[in-house]
Amino acid sequence: MEKKIINYAKQTIDRSDIKIVKTALNSELLTQGPYSENFEKNINKFFGSRYSAVMSNGTAGLFLAGKALGWKKNDVIITSPITFIASANAIINNGAAVDFVDIDKDTYNIDINKLEDKLKKNKKIKSIIAVDYAGHPCDWKSLKYLSNKYKVTLINDNCHAIGAKYMNDFQYAVKFADIVVHSYHPTKNITTGEGGSVLSNNKIIINKIKILRNHSMIKPHFKIKKYPWYYEIHEAGFNFRLTEFQCALGISQLKKIRTFIERRRDIAKKYHKTLKNLENIILPKEINNSTHAYHLFPLQINFEEIKLNKSDFFFQMLKQGIKLQVHYIPIHLQPFYKNMYKKKLRFPIAEEFYKKEISLPIYPNLTKNEFNKVIYHLLKLIN
Repeated sequence: MEKKIINYAKQTIDRSDIKIVKTALNSELLTQGPYSENFEKNINKFFGSRYSAVMSNGTAGLFLAGKALGWKKNDVIITSPITFIASANAIINNGAAVDFVDIDKDTYNIDINKLEDKLKKNKKIKSIIAVDYAGHPCDWKSLKYLSNKYKVTLINDNCHAIGAKYMNDFQYAVKFADIVVHSYHPTKNITTGEGGSVLSNNKIIINKIKILRNHSMIKPHFKIKKYPWYYEIHEAGFNFRLTEFQCALGISQLKKIRTFIERRRDIAKKYHKTLKNLENIILPKEINNSTHAYHLFPLQINFEEIKLNKSDFFFQMLKQGIKLQVHYIPIHLQPFYKNMYKKKLRFPIAEEFYKKEISLPIYPNLTKNEFNKVIYHLLKLIN
């Protein structure tokens, strides 16, 4: 019998999810129908946005955000080196230049002081993609101040922090950022399988994104009254639509987000309680008026002190049926990005974090026995 794997992340699907998806599959429309519109309305209601556009994934959302803002050659866009490659790839694929700012050692988010140092020196910086890493909100009050001071647009890569709070507010993201991007990948706090969305209080931005996600097709009313088949395009667009049954799943998942976050936070508390007095580890913190959503539980281990390298640690845990992950290899160390710059980039805090970081299993359906198994084998290896 194959050993059951405890993964670092896993979707939580129940009967209510399956029921609504079946209903959607029996509908007349499988794309561009009422479930898509209702999902967007529910997103707006929960997250406090005036407008939103659902799409095929969070990567598409980041890319279209850049398109809507008109990024072009010689524009510089700032992001963190500790994020998924989509954050940087969206910049490159829009023809702009990417630059990085090192992370804060406590929150693992973009360092505000180092960010301002860069903003002072480079007038070509047009936007900042700030990542709420692992589910901990950035220092958004300071980011908004810098955004206004240096006339740059703010994008919240909120893919990790769906359901987090900042200043005790679930709806913080659109209050501080010009554009907010979600991912609904199965590892995220809610899922539509694949999928994502862009949220904003700017109607022009969302309308632009909605046109771009559907091949840039426009149907002028004065034309289709006489020619019902007619459409026209004024720029090349993309097919980034989300299906009706995925949107139906999103509607169902969104109803349970508070429960999902409570469960994630309960598991995180158990990790903290069990591991807090151990040497050679650093536990994630919760600061800056933030309520962590714990998409990830990033634990840092001083592998040099425990006399076990990171690779061996991973394989030892995998032998026991525990599949960990690392979030992330710093983007500036990826071959594509290394070759882009004339001199070697150095972000020492991000690099040190990468040397030590492992992501422990955390998801709503993680059982007590599974949690205990993770702790037992973790302690066995680091003690």
